[in-house]
Amino acid sequence: MKAIVTGHSRGLGEGIARALAARGVEVLGIARHGNPGLPGVREVALDLADPAALQAWLASGEMTAFLAGAQRALLVNNAGVVQPVGAPGGQGADRLATAVAVNVTAALVLTDAFVAATAGCSDRRVVHVSSGAGRAPYGGWSIYCATKAALDMHARAVALDGLPGLAIASIAPGVIDTAMQAEIRTTAEHDFPSIGRFIALKRDGALADPAAAGVQLVDYALGPRFGSAVLADLRDQG
Repeated sequence: MKAIVTGHSRGLGEGIARALAARGVEVLGIARHGNPGLPGVREVALDLADPAALQAWLASGEMTAFLAGAQRALLVNNAGVVQPVGAPGGQGADRLATAVAVNVTAALVLTDAFVAATAGCSDRRVVHVSSGAGRAPYGGWSIYCATKAALDMHARAVALDGLPGLAIASIAPGVIDTAMQAEIRTTAEHDFPSIGRFIALKRDGALADPAAAGVQLVDYALGPRFGSAVLADLRDQG
């Protein structure tokens, strides 16, 4: 099996890449920065906030070459950013465009390229790493909520296309102890009124370990139930 994981260098993405490699899966990781502590993972340094750079990399054929000959293939669209936080009027064009590029555009572009490159593959799977924020609104998170909801709807529509051998699911992994969570806890309350909940989760030890969450996501993504629910939540998987 061959797998591509975006945002693999830290947090949940690192947990996913590590869990896949431990199963003997060939892994190609895509992120701005590498992680030399990930043995067996081939890395590509690429800023997914730059659509032109992503298109140039795809045009190089490296992704197609990596996937060549695979009978089972997996794409995990994990990379994401939470900024900009705050109500419209102060989000900023640059930060807003970056969020859409990383959270939505890159995932959809990579999915399209992955499906084209795996046309002869009998078992191909796409995971969008979504969020509960894509399914319930949070004040101050209009961009994050909207981009995660976009992944959910994309998965639902692609599932209806009925492409041969393709299964897709948008998975909310729960609240995980990552750098993004640390960033959230530094947000001003007037920009993110729900900050108290996230501070309490950290204080009470209620954040999931990213390595354990990575194993759980990989177990589900490679398991027989994958694709039966297009919108899934790891906290409901037992």
